[in-house]
Amino acid sequence: FFLRVGSPLAELMAAADAVAAGDLSVRVGESGHGNMARLTRRFNRMTAELARTEQARRNLTADVAHELRTPLQIIQGNLEGALDGVYEPTPEHLRATLDETRRLARLVGDLQTLSLAEAGQLPLHRREVVAADLLEDVATRFAGAAAETGVVLKVTPNDDSPILLVDPERLEGVLSNLTANALRHTPAGGHVTLSAAAVAGGAALAVADSGEGIAADELPFVFDRFWRGDRSRGRTAGAGLGLAIARQLVLAHGGTIEVSSAVGQGTTFSIFLPLK
Repeated sequence: FFLRVGSPLAELMAAADAVAAGDLSVRVGESGHGNMARLTRRFNRMTAELARTEQARRNLTADVAHELRTPLQIIQGNLEGALDGVYEPTPEHLRATLDETRRLARLVGDLQTLSLAEAGQLPLHRREVVAADLLEDVATRFAGAAAETGVVLKVTPNDDSPILLVDPERLEGVLSNLTANALRHTPAGGHVTLSAAAVAGGAALAVADSGEGIAADELPFVFDRFWRGDRSRGRTAGAGLGLAIARQLVLAHGGTIEVSSAVGQGTTFSIFLPLK
C-alpha cells in the first residue's frame, strides 16, 4: 500500500515544491488508479495552464514594449533634431510629433479598456436601442471611406429589428472596429454588409465582407491581443488590440462573438447578445 500510494504522493509533493519555486515545466507521471491518478492528471493540467499563462504574460510585456518603442523613438528623434538644430521645428515636424503622442495615448487607452473589461470592471451605461439604428449610424460613419475605396457598404433591411439593452457607445465601437477591418481588407468592387436579426433568446448582429479572408490556421488567434496576421491583417491594422477589445466588450454585455472566414471568399464576424 505504501509503495502504491506513498511513492506517487511523494513525487506529487516534490513537483508541487518545484512549481512553488518557479519551475512550471515540471510534470508528474500519470500512473496508478483511482483518486491518485485523477489528482496527478489535474496537477499536470494545472501546471500546463500556469505555464501557458506565464508565457502569455511574457508575450504581452514584449508586445507592449514593442508597440511603445516606435512612437517614442520618433518623438525622441524629432525633439532631439529640433534641439540640436538639425532642422527647424516647423508645423510639419510638430504635427508629426503630435501624431505620435496621439498614437501613444490611443494605445494606453486601449490597454486600459482591455484591462478593465478582462477584470469585469468596465462600466457599462445601458439603455434601449434599436439594433437597426445602431447599424445605420455605423454605416453612415464609414460611408465616405467605403466610397473612396470602391466598396459597397450596406445595412440589410429588417422591419422587425430587435431592441437591445446595451451601452450604445461601447457596442458602436465594436461594430465600428469590425466595419473598419472589413473595409480595409475588401478590394474595390466588393461589399460589406451589416445585419441584425432577432433569434431565440437574443439578437444576432453580423459584419460580413467579400474580402481576402483569413487563413484557417490564423482563425483561432484573431481575438488575441496584438495579433496581426501576416497576410490578412497587416501592420496597417494598428496595434492589434481592436478585436481583443471587441471580444471583451461583447463578453461584458453577456454575449459572444465568433468569426468564420475562407481565404479569397470573405469574413463574417457574428455577435450574439441576450435580450435581457
